[in-house]
Amino acid sequence: MPQLKISARLTAFGLPLKKALHAAARSGVAAVEIDARNDLRPSELTDTACRQLRKMLDDLNLRVSSVRFQTRRGYDVLPRLNERVDATKAAMRMAYRLGCNVVVNQIGRVPEDTASPACSQLEAVLSDLGRYGARVGALLAAETGTEPGERLARLLDVDEQSFTGVAFNPGNLIVNGFSVDEALQALADRVQLVVARDGVQDLAAGRGVGVPLGQGTADFPEILGRLEDQQYRGWFVVGDEGDPPDEVSRNTQYLLNL
Repeated sequence: MPQLKISARLTAFGLPLKKALHAAARSGVAAVEIDARNDLRPSELTDTACRQLRKMLDDLNLRVSSVRFQTRRGYDVLPRLNERVDATKAAMRMAYRLGCNVVVNQIGRVPEDTASPACSQLEAVLSDLGRYGARVGALLAAETGTEPGERLARLLDVDEQSFTGVAFNPGNLIVNGFSVDEALQALADRVQLVVARDGVQDLAAGRGVGVPLGQGTADFPEILGRLEDQQYRGWFVVGDEGDPPDEVSRNTQYLLNL
């Protein structure tokens, strides 16, 4: 397997954009994930700002692996849905301008009942966003964790003429009590990004909790092997908001040691 391509979420550094970019470069990653709500909004990316940011990235030998755009509510919720869809499309255009082709969002809870209005609504929105992404050169990747992987795969397979990828987050799946292995079997051919998070089920508390990478039940060697079978060459994104200052470097080294 080629050396892993590791990126860091800029929000993990808890710094303004420019300082966070310098911190990311020092941490040893090759790319960054930009949060389109907290790091840089699409409306702020003027032509001048885009040129300046891309030059800074070049100077620091960094790329943009992905743009994270977490809508306040999922696409399964009807009120203000058109606004969320339009804002997602703006994030997709922003991603393309920054040289990346993946926008990450948690799309909303996928209902078990495929005939439910919420499921039909999700199908329609994802078909629209999938076609739009093909036109602008940046696709939506649905982050795993709010339902079993098989249920998400079933939703994404409805429209064969439109493609929505997956941001595979094993930590989210574990915390919510879903099988990482079964999710990967169902979704491996759609994975566009790996969110390198870990978790465990706290039996005493009766719930799942996130833990540092390598200290939970996510079997990353197995995950890497499964993805290699699919010829996966995408990014592994480390770090999260609120992590200790050295967590990005530690997670990067953990993945490289695999």
